[in-house]
Amino acid sequence: MSYILKTKSHTPGTNRGQAAIAVVLFLVGVTLVATVTTSATALKEEKAARTGFQGKSGYFLSEAAQEDVVYRLKRGKPVGTVSVLTLLGNSATTTITDVSSEEKEVVASGSSGVNIRKTQVALLRTLGASFFYGVQVGAGGLHMKNTASVVGNIFSNGPVTGENSNTATGDVISAGSGGLIDGVALDSSAYAATVRDSTVGADAYYQTIVNSTVGGTLHPGSEPLATTTMPLTDGQIADLEAIAESGGVINSPCPYQIKTDRVIGPVKINCDLKITGTPTVTIAGMLWVVGNVEVENSATLRLSSSLGSASAGIIADNPADRLTSSSIEVKNSVSAYGSGTPGSYVVFISQNRSAESGGSGEAIEMENTVSGDLLVYAPHGDVKLKNSISLKEVTAYKVTLENSAEVVYESGLSNVLFTTGPSGGYKIVDWKEIE
Repeated sequence: MSYILKTKSHTPGTNRGQAAIAVVLFLVGVTLVATVTTSATALKEEKAARTGFQGKSGYFLSEAAQEDVVYRLKRGKPVGTVSVLTLLGNSATTTITDVSSEEKEVVASGSSGVNIRKTQVALLRTLGASFFYGVQVGAGGLHMKNTASVVGNIFSNGPVTGENSNTATGDVISAGSGGLIDGVALDSSAYAATVRDSTVGADAYYQTIVNSTVGGTLHPGSEPLATTTMPLTDGQIADLEAIAESGGVINSPCPYQIKTDRVIGPVKINCDLKITGTPTVTIAGMLWVVGNVEVENSATLRLSSSLGSASAGIIADNPADRLTSSSIEVKNSVSAYGSGTPGSYVVFISQNRSAESGGSGEAIEMENTVSGDLLVYAPHGDVKLKNSISLKEVTAYKVTLENSAEVVYESGLSNVLFTTGPSGGYKIVDWKEIE
């Protein structure tokens, strides 16, 4: 008997199929690992992004809440000591703290999820004005004569004229299509539609020039510069009057006289004010005089040191009579001093409107050695300075400088602050994130 031995054969196609399956399984595994890894990374990044978004949401929410409260304080609108702002399930709490009678601190805490962001703002109660020129004049114009001088720039909405040895060290601008610089000796540049009989140390910008000497470049055909507004509006002056009145009202004796040393202000005086003799009058806040003001005979006006860098002074304003009343006269060796902190000035403000109405009355007149940290402001009236006057800035509808009157501009006048009392606005003096 014979046997035939048979063996099982393996075809090449079968081996290839098994290898393909193995490769596919391997690739699936690698893909799963990569997918899991990528998903974990994506989830981690999404969580980080969500956390960052929540942090930013809290920050911007705290900023929004803080800006709302600061706006309300600056505009004198009602606002509570603690305020809560809610948005999309998140909230911000703002707390107001009185640091002093003139300062507030506003802290806003914004909460978004588990994140808390805090910002802090420091506010100073102020009313501000910017005086960019040594002399600024309305349509009434500026006239200088008899060795009068301005150390600084001049801006006028009307003509700038001079005679008998006048000097201006800065630029002189007579704005508008009718602008005129006539008979002025200036060290810097001139800007006016017409320049006539003048000496210009630097460049001249004009449409017409007659009988003038120019040390710099001529710019014929130059467009006149636009007129500008006054630094303090009537509304702001009314705010200062309200601040004065918030400190009390004096109704008698009338006229109200000061002959001895005194601390005064803020206060409203319901009649004329006369400061005579040799007293030192310390001004602790704005004075509103409903009538005329007269200061003479070696009197000294000084701001209280408590005012710091803020300015204050005297307003002459009788709303019932701004043509023959509401005027200020200062004469005979009167001196004015700030608080002792840079940027602090004694300010005289008159609301007399005679000049603007075509009359001849003076809003403010100063003569015979008046000097110091002094600003003069009469937006509707005529200011006349004569006989050895030296002060820091003059702004008025019309100004006359004569007989060695001198205005010496200080750069700090570009940001003059007034203390404003309970009803005033606020200025941001510091901001920072604290958490």
